[in-house]
Amino acid sequence: MSKCPDQPLSDIRVVDFSQVGTGPGTARILSTHGATVIKVESGAQPDLARLAPPMKDSIPGLNRSGWFIELNCNKLAMTLNLKHQGGLAVAHRLVAWADVVIENFTPGVFERLGLGYEELKKIKPEVILFSTSIQGSGGPHSRHPGFGGTLAGLAGFSHLTGWPDRGPVEVYGAYPDWLLPPFGAIAILAALDFRRRTGRGVHIDASQYEVALNFLGPMLLDYLVNGQVWMRRGNEDSSAVPHNAYPCQGEDRWCVIAVTDDAEWRAFYQVVAMPELQDVRYATALGRKKHEAKIDQLISGWTRIREAEEIVKSLQEAGVPAGLVQRGEDLHADPQLVHRNHWQVRDHPEIGPCTLSANPFVLSQTPAEIRTPGALFGQHTEEVCRAYLGMSSEEIEALRKDGAFR
Repeated sequence: MSKCPDQPLSDIRVVDFSQVGTGPGTARILSTHGATVIKVESGAQPDLARLAPPMKDSIPGLNRSGWFIELNCNKLAMTLNLKHQGGLAVAHRLVAWADVVIENFTPGVFERLGLGYEELKKIKPEVILFSTSIQGSGGPHSRHPGFGGTLAGLAGFSHLTGWPDRGPVEVYGAYPDWLLPPFGAIAILAALDFRRRTGRGVHIDASQYEVALNFLGPMLLDYLVNGQVWMRRGNEDSSAVPHNAYPCQGEDRWCVIAVTDDAEWRAFYQVVAMPELQDVRYATALGRKKHEAKIDQLISGWTRIREAEEIVKSLQEAGVPAGLVQRGEDLHADPQLVHRNHWQVRDHPEIGPCTLSANPFVLSQTPAEIRTPGALFGQHTEEVCRAYLGMSSEEIEALRKDGAFR
C-alpha cells in the first residue's frame, strides 16, 4: 500500500493489535488521514468483528463482515502467533518500525505476551503505546473483561433507556465502543506532538468507562448538586412538549417533533390546523407538560394519515423542529449525506463493491481518504514482512513453516 504524501499523518506508522470496536476505530481515524496501519491478528483467534453480522449475502466467512470491513479500511492485514517465539520476534520488529502501537486486551494480557510498555521501551524508547480497556489499568475492577454492550449498562446508559413503567433497555449496539475512538485519536496526536517536542514516548491508558461518563454529564451533575437520580422517561423531555416519535402513513414510518417554546407551539398548531390543539390549556409550556399524554394522542391521530416526509417538510418550513426516523435505505439516499460524499464505494477482493462511511469532518486542505475496505484475513503478511521489516523470502518461509504466522 503506497503512502499518501498529501495526508497530514503520512509519515506516521501504526501497529494495531486491537480487536472489535474501540481500538480498530481509533486506528481507522489515523489511517484515513494517511497513517500506515498494520493490523495484526492471531491465526488462532481472528478479530471477533470478522464474525459479526451483517455478512455479504448472509453467507458467513472471515472476509464477509460489513462491520469489520468498515472499521478496518486502509489497513494492511497480517497474522502472527504471539505465543510463538518467532511470532513474538516479528512483533518486536514491528514495534521497532512503528511510531504508535494500539492494543485493547484486558489489562495484563499484553504484558504476559511480552509486549507491555516496559518491554516496548527497551525495543524503541520513543514508542507511543495506546492501551484501551473497559475500565482502564489498575484498580479493583481493571481485570474485568467485557464489551461495549456490558459497558452501556455499567456506565448508566441502560438505566436511562426505555419507559418508566418498564425495566432498562439495552442501548442498540455496543454504544460506548463508538465514543472512545475520537478521544483516542486526539490523545495519540497529543502524544505525537509531545514526542516531537521532547523525543520521549508515552503510554496512554484509556478507560472506555470514563470516556462514556463524559456523555452523561447532566445526569451526574444533577445527582452531585441536587441528589436527583434520573429515571427512564421514554421520549419525554423536561422542557419540550410535544417531544416524541409519531406514527406516519405506511409500514413502520415515523417522524419526530419537538416544540420548545410558545412561538414554536403557535407555528405548530397553525400547520396542523386541529381545533383541539388550540385549547387554552395548551397555551403555555406548563399547561402542555401537564396535558402531554393528550397532546401526544391528538398528534398521533394527525400524523398517522400523512406521509412522514410531508409532515417534516411543512413543519420545518414553519420553523418547527421535526425530522424523519430514518431507516438504513433512507440514510443511504439522504441528499445531505450524498452531497457530502459520505458514502463511498470501494471494491473488496471477496465480496466486490461495498459501501463505506467517510469521516464526519472534512479538512479543507487534506480531506480524509478511504482507499481500501478492510483487508482479507492475513492478506498482507508476506508484504509486511518483506517491504516493511526487510525480511528475506527464506526467512519468511522458515517462520511460516515453524508456525510463527499460523
